[in-house]
Amino acid sequence: MTRDEIRATVLRVLGDIAPEADLASVKPDVGFREQLDLDSMDLLNFVIGLHGALNVEIPETDYPKLATLDGCVEYLAATGGGGR
Repeated sequence: MTRDEIRATVLRVLGDIAPEADLASVKPDVGFREQLDLDSMDLLNFVIGLHGALNVEIPETDYPKLATLDGCVEYLAATGGGGR
């Protein structure tokens, strides 16, 4: 998957978790919690959604790497998100 495809998938999964969010205005370097008012259950559901959408295992110790849009794209591109 390309980084653009990963980014689009991350935003789609975020939209499933926070349907009221304006995904077009998500800042790539600001945490999702701050921007979208997500709680810990939302973040867990987000990780589960990424796993389902991209078929990638994400260990709990790596969850902090998924805190921003840029962080998600970098992490998932490095782990072969969607490509395995």
